[in-house]
Amino acid sequence: MTPSDLQTPPWMDEASCRTSTPGDFFPSDGVGVERAKRVCAECPVKAECLEYALTHRIEHGVWGGCSERERRRMMRSRRLAATV
Repeated sequence: MTPSDLQTPPWMDEASCRTSTPGDFFPSDGVGVERAKRVCAECPVKAECLEYALTHRIEHGVWGGCSERERRRMMRSRRLAATV
């Protein structure tokens, strides 16, 4: 691990969720997921957030407007596309 791995990515300073509590993005039910997705919907760094979660294989929470299940599907699709 390098020192840059421990730094917060600069795009996070622009995230719509930066003033929310972390628990809002790690919901235990579908209603919580939808609430988190609404915050993400207008976020200026939504794409960067999603790519960060996919790159780092973050398994839990809502990142870039996508639930855990949606990100798993994306990763599966990427793996399949890479084998073609």
